[in-house]
Amino acid sequence: MKKSLLQLVMLLASFQLLSCAEDDILPLADSNVLIDMDIYNSASTDKLVINSLHIKGDFLTINFGASGCDENSWEVSLIDSGSLMYSNPPQRNLILSLKNAGDCQAYFTKEVVFGISELKVVGDKVWLNITNSDHGILYTY
Repeated sequence: MKKSLLQLVMLLASFQLLSCAEDDILPLADSNVLIDMDIYNSASTDKLVINSLHIKGDFLTINFGASGCDENSWEVSLIDSGSLMYSNPPQRNLILSLKNAGDCQAYFTKEVVFGISELKVVGDKVWLNITNSDHGILYTY
């Protein structure tokens, strides 16, 4: 009886996993956004190219590329200036900071995920400007 009950529970759990659409699964954040004007102003912005931005729930995924010896040694941070521009929608300025110790000719692409729930303002949306790129994205919540 116990074996049959356990099999039934496992079967139901597997159906639950199969019924989840990929869109239902939220990403895991590599880190959260940091809100600090001083750090924003002094952030290391080693040369990088932002390829794409994507928001899902309260998570911002940034795909970017840069040259270097090993992308696993990169220190990547998303830093908010702490100031809000009152427009419609309101806007925040952020910078993708990259500390890249390697000086090599190789080029790597990397994707990082940041928790951005702390960027919410009054209302239901805010425009996020990534100031060291030509990219921005609307964060709707």
